[in-house]
Amino acid sequence: MLNLARAFSPAGISSFFEICDQTANGKLIADPEQVGARGGGFSPDKGVLTEVVVAEAKEKQVQVFINGKSCPEAETTKSVVNALLKHVSETYNVTVNHHVEVPVGAGFGSSAAGALSAALALSKALRLNFTYNQLGRVAHVAEVKSKTGLGTVGPLLFGGCGLTIKPGAPGLAQLDRIPVSSDHRLVIGTFRPYPTKEILSFPEQRERINYWGQKTLKRILADPSLENFMDACKTFSLETGFATSRVKKLMELSENAGAVGAAQNMLGEAVHALVTVDNLESVHESFKKLLPKEKIIIANLDFQGARIVG
Repeated sequence: MLNLARAFSPAGISSFFEICDQTANGKLIADPEQVGARGGGFSPDKGVLTEVVVAEAKEKQVQVFINGKSCPEAETTKSVVNALLKHVSETYNVTVNHHVEVPVGAGFGSSAAGALSAALALSKALRLNFTYNQLGRVAHVAEVKSKTGLGTVGPLLFGGCGLTIKPGAPGLAQLDRIPVSSDHRLVIGTFRPYPTKEILSFPEQRERINYWGQKTLKRILADPSLENFMDACKTFSLETGFATSRVKKLMELSENAGAVGAAQNMLGEAVHALVTVDNLESVHESFKKLLPKEKIIIANLDFQGARIVG
């Protein structure tokens, strides 16, 4: 048997977040399905297209390729594959090909998008009958265990401008969305990735993130407009100390050029501006003042979420 399946997941740009991996008394939560993050952000129509090829074999083998290059260190995707293979009695050789359209390590949620699209494609190839939430939980647990993310998977199932109000895996988390129209666009510019694991390992930084993450969510829920969302998220980047001088300047330039608002990718030295089509070109030009064109992405919003393709 040789089966092939493809799935796509939009990227997940986090605009603000709160780390939710401890109990009220400070103990680590043991169940990875209960671990997560509160926060919010956008799903651009750029993301990860994943092709999975499954062949019967005498010994199990899992290979992962990212943009054509072998990636034996892709533990999150491998964790998804191994979890789903437990539901079949046969032995397979599984090859996963990720085509990643966004920068890696700069707050685009590429790991979550890869894990979720791999789960959807492999489930199709193996003819497993799982729901979206069931597959989302597999991807979520893989992310948590591999320490590549906390709560990006859930919003990728829906797209748009998402809010995670209660943390946890899909089916356990409480998700909501802020209405956004199809004539909105995202202009996204990346200076460099951030070492996420290092940044989040400092207790003082975690406390500051969670304090401002809680304040940001409360402010957004009190006035869930796109303008307030963007401004609250910009404040989050400033108050947590994530915003570098370049990020501050780019946010200012894009707002002066007519953007609805601009915020920083969490976590990366990168900025995403929400614009309407009539201001797209002027905001794009403002990004070009600080970044070369190959570092700038213009994207529509994805309103469908992760799905099987082909």
